[in-house]
Amino acid sequence: MSHLVFFEKPGCGGNARQRTALEAAGHTLERRNLLTAHWTPEALLAFLAPLPVPDWFNRAAPRIKSGELVPEALSAEAALALLIAEPLLIRRPLMLNTADSSRMVGFDTAAVTAWVGLEPSAQRPTSLEGCSSPTKSCSTPTGGQHAHV
Repeated sequence: MSHLVFFEKPGCGGNARQRTALEAAGHTLERRNLLTAHWTPEALLAFLAPLPVPDWFNRAAPRIKSGELVPEALSAEAALALLIAEPLLIRRPLMLNTADSSRMVGFDTAAVTAWVGLEPSAQRPTSLEGCSSPTKSCSTPTGGQHAHV
């Protein structure tokens, strides 16, 4: 099984379900606060660069849901600057496999299963990504761990 660095938003129900699925499959997690991590452009791009720019963003973020921010209209440079300035906009979780330094953005169950493996029962939903509440946003924590990336 793998040891993963798991960048999450503390208090997020979606991230809690993702952690549960990974731990049920025998993986160990080093949890870090995505919102208070000291991101550099290089560290963030190590996760995001393989993806199209719109896939870098958390679609449940209030500025995106309201239409104020349209990821498809942003250049990579503008998007990266926004994500570093406002980590709530980063698609989560960000995961790093410490054994081989491979990375994953988001939680598509088929992709995670192919990457590190999940228990068959955890594979039922096609995605465990996003906020679990259809009516309210996850609260933003006031404190948390600092991650140095």
